[in-house]
Amino acid sequence: MFPKGTFVNGAVAETNFHLYKFLKVKDAPSKIEVKFVDPEEAPTGLGEPALLPIAAALANVIFAATGIRLRKMPFDLDNLG
Repeated sequence: MFPKGTFVNGAVAETNFHLYKFLKVKDAPSKIEVKFVDPEEAPTGLGEPALLPIAAALANVIFAATGIRLRKMPFDLDNLG
């Protein structure tokens, strides 16, 4: 079951994160299809969707190469050991 927001009398019932059941990786679909629609109005662009996972991906690459897990940003590459 996928999490969803609920409304009561026109207001969101989950007023904070402790009331909202987040989707866990084990419950996520194995395949997700993403389609971009060409907007007729500004602003436009496709750069934003890729920004969020970049830091985690880079941290995983650094861990795979060095065995050191970076958990705080900005990454301090001078202290990799």
